[in-house]
Amino acid sequence: MRAMIFAAGLGTRLKPLTDTMPKAMIPICGKPLLEHVVLKLKNAGFDHLVVNVHHFSDQIIRFLAENNNFGVKIDISDESDELLETGGGILKAKNFFDGNEPILIHNVDILSNLDVANFYAQAKQNESLATLLVSERESSRYLLFIENLLQGWVNVKTGETKPRTDIDVSIYEKFAFSGIHVVSPRIFDVMEQDHWQGKFSITDFYLAECQKHNISAFVGKDLQLLDVGKIDSLAVAEKFVLK
Repeated sequence: MRAMIFAAGLGTRLKPLTDTMPKAMIPICGKPLLEHVVLKLKNAGFDHLVVNVHHFSDQIIRFLAENNNFGVKIDISDESDELLETGGGILKAKNFFDGNEPILIHNVDILSNLDVANFYAQAKQNESLATLLVSERESSRYLLFIENLLQGWVNVKTGETKPRTDIDVSIYEKFAFSGIHVVSPRIFDVMEQDHWQGKFSITDFYLAECQKHNISAFVGKDLQLLDVGKIDSLAVAEKFVLK
């Protein structure tokens, strides 16, 4: 099984720690965030991982080499020259993903109790271009669905909506995106056909393409998820991992 870990981000909300290390290397209970995610995926049966790198990329590459890639195949998608955001990052990694097997995408700063193997198996059964792990947790930004198919996005604080500005939010189910999703390898053909290139957000891609291709929701039941994105989340993350 194949997966990609987004580890290229600048981690600006975690300054000053990220002034000297990448977000992926910030320790939680004595282990870098990257190690927590790699081991979670390995234990779920994933045997081929791609890790994208940019900020202090040498630290990540050295850490993986020193630990023999934790016993799985790990390729590095190097974005040192330019940070390509989430969509551009997936597209750049295209050559690492031959064949017809779906690809799990996992943010390096997400900790959860998700049964990753089950989520991946469920996502493989549908024919969607992508399956997004979502939940009903409180957020300022939500994805909008009808019958579990993506229709749009809303920022409930500002009222901004995408892909149109006139969306009647009241008619949709609202879910928060987890940063974990499974994509069909067909995604690369769609990106090429519709001229996606360079730096772009995968969320913007999903919102632009959801009228032509099924982008599905997988609603995580009893999902416990933590975004380790800010300094004050580190102590919470320690407790989360220990629990």
